[in-house]
Amino acid sequence: MDSSLRNVLIATLATGLMVQAAEARSVKWARSGDALTLDPHSQNEGPTHNLNHHIYEPLMIRDNQGKPLPALAEQWGITSDPLVWEFKLRKGVKFHGGEAFTADDVIFSYARARLPSSDMKSLLSSVDTVTKTDDFTVRVKTKGPNPLLPANLTDLFIMSRAWAEKNNATKPQDFKNKEENFAVRNANGTGPFVLVSREPDVKTLMKRNDSYWGKGQVPLEITELVYTPIKSDATRVAALLSGEVDFVQDVPVQDIQKLQQDQKLAVKIGPENRSIFLGMNVGPAELKFSDAKGKNPFADKRVRHAVNMTINRAAIQRVVMRGQSIPTGIIAPPGVNGYTKELDQIPANDVAKAKALMKEAGYENGFGVTLHCPNDRYVNDEAICQAVVGQLAGIGIKISLVSQSKSLHFPLIQKNPPETDFFLLGWGVPTFDSEYIFSNLYHTRSDKLGGWNALRYSNADVDKMTVSLNAETDLNKRNQTIAQIWKILQDDAAFIPIHIQTLAYAMKPDIDVPVDISNAPKLKFMKFKK
Repeated sequence: MDSSLRNVLIATLATGLMVQAAEARSVKWARSGDALTLDPHSQNEGPTHNLNHHIYEPLMIRDNQGKPLPALAEQWGITSDPLVWEFKLRKGVKFHGGEAFTADDVIFSYARARLPSSDMKSLLSSVDTVTKTDDFTVRVKTKGPNPLLPANLTDLFIMSRAWAEKNNATKPQDFKNKEENFAVRNANGTGPFVLVSREPDVKTLMKRNDSYWGKGQVPLEITELVYTPIKSDATRVAALLSGEVDFVQDVPVQDIQKLQQDQKLAVKIGPENRSIFLGMNVGPAELKFSDAKGKNPFADKRVRHAVNMTINRAAIQRVVMRGQSIPTGIIAPPGVNGYTKELDQIPANDVAKAKALMKEAGYENGFGVTLHCPNDRYVNDEAICQAVVGQLAGIGIKISLVSQSKSLHFPLIQKNPPETDFFLLGWGVPTFDSEYIFSNLYHTRSDKLGGWNALRYSNADVDKMTVSLNAETDLNKRNQTIAQIWKILQDDAAFIPIHIQTLAYAMKPDIDVPVDISNAPKLKFMKFKK
C-alpha cells in the first residue's frame, strides 16, 4: 500500500476513534439504596420508580418541578362521555426487544397493574374498563367521573405484552412474599436506556437506546449509565470525591457544607414532595411488639397525642438533619392539593402535658414497644429513629429499635396483617393530590386500597369520602371533602408527622442535574456542561 494512502487511512481512523470517544459519555450514578425490583408494577416505591423511569415509560411523565409532559401518549382528554378519557398514543415507538408499541400493550399493562400482587392497583381503583378504538387510541372508562385520572398514571409503566407472555411474567411479582419472576431482574421497555445487566444491591448497567423515539427532542447525551447503590454515607461521599462516581443523589446532610466548598464539585439543594412520619398500630386490642400485655396503648388517642407533642421536630431538624428539613404538622407536603397552613400546625413540644395525657390514659409508668425503621431509604432515617427513641423515653415509652434495609422494612408494613406496631415511613405524592395519601395510607385495607395502611386504621366515613373523590367533578365540593377528611385524620393522629424532606444532589462540575421535586431525576434530560 502506498505510504501516503496508508497515512491518510490511519489519520481517518484516528479521527473516527476520537469522535467516537468524544461521543461516549458514561455517568456513574450513586444512591443510598437500590430499587427493590425491576418489575414495573410490583412496588409503589420511589427509588424503584426512579430507576425504572430510565428503562420503561408511562403515558405521561412529570418534569423536575412536577409539570406533566407527554411520553407514550401525545394527547389526552375527556370525551363527550364524562366517564371516558381518551389517550392518543405515540406512533413509531419500539420496545428494546424490537416489538412495536401499540394500544394492546397499554391495555395489557393496566390489566396487569390491577392484579392482586400489584402495588400499583390503588392508582387504577376508579377504572372500569380499558379498551382501544384503534392501534394508537386507548379509552379508559371510569366508574364515575374522574377529572384527575391522568395524575395517577405518571408512574404506571407500559410493558410489552408479547415479551411478558413469552417470559411468563404476566403477573406482577408478589414482593412481600419474596416471589420472583422474569421481570424482577430483566426488562424490556421503551425508555431512553436499555438494561445491560442487573446485580441487585451492587450495580445496574444501562446503555443509551439509540432507537429512542425522543432522540432529538431530549438531550440524551449519556451513552452509558451505571447505577450503584452505596449504603454507607461515608463511602458514598468518598466515591464522589475520588471520582469513582459522578453523581450522588442522596448526599448526607453532615457532608453538604464540605462538598459545597469543593470547587471540583457542584451541589444543588431543594425540597422534596415527601413527608417523613411515624405510624402507630391503632387497631387490635393488644400490640404484638410491646410489653403492654392485653392492651394497645396506641388505640388510645390520648397516647397518640402525647407522642405527637413529645416529638421535638425542631431538635431533629437542628441536630439530626443539620437544618436540611422542614418541620411539619401534616403528612401532606406543600403543593399537594388539600395542604393548608392551617392544617400544618406543629403542636408545642410539651413533655409535661404529654406525661399528664399518658397518666390519664393509664400509662403513667409508660410501656415498651418496638420501633421498626429503615436505614437506607430516607435522609438520615436511622438517626431520626434514634432521636425518637431518646425523646419518647421522656414520657416513659421504652423503645427497642430495629433498624434494617428497606427491602426488609417495607414488607413488614405491606403484609396483611402487618408485622409492625410502630414504624417510620416516608411518603411522596406523585399525583399532587390528597386522595393519593388517603387511599394508600388511611383507607381500610382491602384488595385495592389501603395497601400501606399498617395502622389498622379504619373509619367508614373516611373510606366513603375517599372513594367519592375519584368521582366528584365539582372541584370546590371535592376540596371541601378533602378538608373534612383531613380534619378527622389530624384529630385521630394515627400518623405523627416529623418533617418534609430536603434533598441535596452532588455531582462533577460538568454535569447538570437539577433537584427533582419528586426525587426522581430523569437523566435523559441531563446535559454535560461545555
